[in-house]
Amino acid sequence: MHIRTADDTELYLKDWGAGPTVVLIHGWPLNADTWDELALCLAEAGYRVISYDRRGFGRSSQPWTGYDYDTLSDDLATVIAYSGAQAFSLVGFSMGAGEVARYLSRHGPQRVQKVVLVSSVLPFRLKTEDNPQGTEASVFERMASALQDDRAKFFTGFFRDFFGVGLQDQPVSDEVLRWAHGLAMQASLRATVECLRAFAGTDFRPDLGAFTMPTRLIHGTEDKTVPLVASSVLAAHAIPQARLLPYEEAPHGIFVSHRQRLMRDLLAFLKEDAPAAPA
Repeated sequence: MHIRTADDTELYLKDWGAGPTVVLIHGWPLNADTWDELALCLAEAGYRVISYDRRGFGRSSQPWTGYDYDTLSDDLATVIAYSGAQAFSLVGFSMGAGEVARYLSRHGPQRVQKVVLVSSVLPFRLKTEDNPQGTEASVFERMASALQDDRAKFFTGFFRDFFGVGLQDQPVSDEVLRWAHGLAMQASLRATVECLRAFAGTDFRPDLGAFTMPTRLIHGTEDKTVPLVASSVLAAHAIPQARLLPYEEAPHGIFVSHRQRLMRDLLAFLKEDAPAAPA
């Protein structure tokens, strides 16, 4: 189904199951299909699971504008408003963690029960004087140039690193690599490049104070796409109720490579009793 945002952009979403609401936000450069196995597991476990294609990706509209995190978090707010849920949990993968952070600071954390950030881009990807573990801006600009030159070729190499395919091991099948490549090619080139620039250049450190709920960060120690020590390690220190679960020798795309463990950890966290709110 589709819903419309305030600027008349159509967002494609899936609404599965019944029970406590969990909203899943996908990563770059993919779409909501990456959540299907996890969403099915959650729905069968008694949750209502909503996933959606980010604007410009998958089956959503491909507008020229709106690829900044303020607008993207407003899109998330539109999805949440559609749900009608008075309380819900958020799960953001990679770039999707940025939407979670900006939603909390822009729209408020009051109804959010729990947050899970998987292979997250938080707190800040760009290397600066006060963020020396970040990545040089020139790296992201080379990625943008390669996308505009030959997007199909770029994604072939990108997904090998994304899923941790090396000379000695193959944690995912060739079919998975082709599937991910196909999902990435569904997005508009404009959205792909602008979202790259958004997650590369947005500083989420001011947003971290809005994480007032129990939070789990799950990240692979061998993530070459978003290195653990430059992302979730830093975010876990800055978020008061955060706990980091490192997956040893895991790559970025753990929703495939470590799917069963991710399912178990996510379900266990969602089932935990939340601590009592202060009087």
